[in-house]
Amino acid sequence: MPLYPTPHINAAPEDFSETVLMPGDPLRAKFIAENYLTDAVCINKVRGALAYTGYYKCKKISVMASGMGIPSMGIYSYELYNIFGVKRIMRIGSAGAIRSDIKVRDIVIAMGACTTSSFATQYNLPGSFAPICSYEMLKACTENAEKLGIRYHVGNILTSDTFYTDTAGLTDENLPSSAWGRMNVTAIEMETAALYMTAARAGCEALAICTVSDHLLTGETTSAEERQNSFTDMITLALDTGAELIDD
Repeated sequence: MPLYPTPHINAAPEDFSETVLMPGDPLRAKFIAENYLTDAVCINKVRGALAYTGYYKCKKISVMASGMGIPSMGIYSYELYNIFGVKRIMRIGSAGAIRSDIKVRDIVIAMGACTTSSFATQYNLPGSFAPICSYEMLKACTENAEKLGIRYHVGNILTSDTFYTDTAGLTDENLPSSAWGRMNVTAIEMETAALYMTAARAGCEALAICTVSDHLLTGETTSAEERQNSFTDMITLALDTGAELIDD
């Protein structure tokens, strides 16, 4: 068992809740801690991956930035599960919609995560692996979304290894996003598959909740400031769900 602190997290297991919310952006973690948690304490600043622990509805909750992309999420989720004793991680991030029925600022809850990454090769499986979320977390999340009256979609998401993709010479019909959309994939982001695979290997739980920040079909988008501060429905949904799942 690796020792703590690690090269990436300068904290002890007791500093974390059993449930950690993980936005990609450190400033979003800071925003949540300052605006939603009581008695929040910053427990990590290494590499700017800000982490806080405080209380929400009297339940101890942690929030920590994952950074961008599969490698970063893979590192932090592995350490939280295997070294710091975290039981469940909820990714709260942004995604680009690739279905016409999904609108900007809608919430996508990832039941499964397709990927363009080779992350799963490390497990030496004799076939392909289908990364999926925790059913308990998914059920609690959808029930809370109904209570809050939030517009949401449940389905497959695509975790991509690239943000900028070379599509020179391709027609709209032949774009990678169009191919995934034809398979009824909801949206594209860059972290969920790694989180789901790491959780599966650790015997822990995970769920990704993403607000649609832009639309690959319509071109509609949101600003960086809006993504940082205005995704309040997603934050409230994640906190309500996380608090509900914590044992008293």
